[in-house]
Amino acid sequence: MTILYEHDAALSHVTPPGHPERVDRIKAIRSALSASAFDALDRREAPVADRAEVLRCHPERYVARIEAAIPESGYRPLDADTHVSPGSLEAALRAVGGIAAAVDAVLAGEDRTAFVAMRPPGHHAEAETPMGFCLFGTAAIGAKRALDHHGLSRVAVLDFDVHHGNGTQALLWDEARSLFVSSHQMPLWPGTGAAHETGAHDNVINAPLPPMSGGTEMRRAWADQILPAVDDFAPELIIISAGFDAHAADPLANLNWVEEDFVWLTRAIREVADAHAGGRVVSTLEGGYDLDALAASTAAHVAALME
Repeated sequence: MTILYEHDAALSHVTPPGHPERVDRIKAIRSALSASAFDALDRREAPVADRAEVLRCHPERYVARIEAAIPESGYRPLDADTHVSPGSLEAALRAVGGIAAAVDAVLAGEDRTAFVAMRPPGHHAEAETPMGFCLFGTAAIGAKRALDHHGLSRVAVLDFDVHHGNGTQALLWDEARSLFVSSHQMPLWPGTGAAHETGAHDNVINAPLPPMSGGTEMRRAWADQILPAVDDFAPELIIISAGFDAHAADPLANLNWVEEDFVWLTRAIREVADAHAGGRVVSTLEGGYDLDALAASTAAHVAALME
């Protein structure tokens, strides 16, 4: 059936005019998921995360700094790309709360799969550095909740956003109970994610993809390198950082994936989850900046989670 976590707070994180990570992203996804094909989704509100959830990956001084940066009106830049507005903190806390609730629900057996349709995204946020439109490391926090709160031994975070998930990598670099995997365009911002970056415990796998490559190259990288490594790791839960900016129509990068590539990849990930994790997969929204491509790709991904 798949559980869908969402909340109107995602519409209250407002970025400056022309910014690619904008409110309309959530509107496009909601429109796509309103089709009758998605009537069976178990729709739930993403709760506000307890502060302790954020502190799984970020120090108190950083959380306090983000809180203090929230303006009473308008926007405030945290760096050249990352802005906050009056509703940004609640949105980010509900993104974290959504993945925490999704992890809880899936591990409780309420469903085998869940998708968190919230923003801002999270996979670029480092322990004390907001960047790349991200405030808190949502996927990494979800992994740490599964490990520390639920007592799992092995959690895999699989990131197919077109940009390397530098924040997730940094937050899980020394976490031997996790496996972080990323396929991404290289060269491309943020410049991390070379194949030689393997984590403190050989728990990081990076598979750079060349500009202008498409689904054939992606499938080869995942089938030959990534999925066998995930299979060997035998995760008890898989978390997906689901960015849809590898789509050919996306304006911020140069990969040429189409919707069917996201379907193939989602199904392939689910096969590994079926083999080792009782089918348990939690997916959280990252990038994707062409609205039509984002809507269609998200719908394809969620439909594959529902199968």
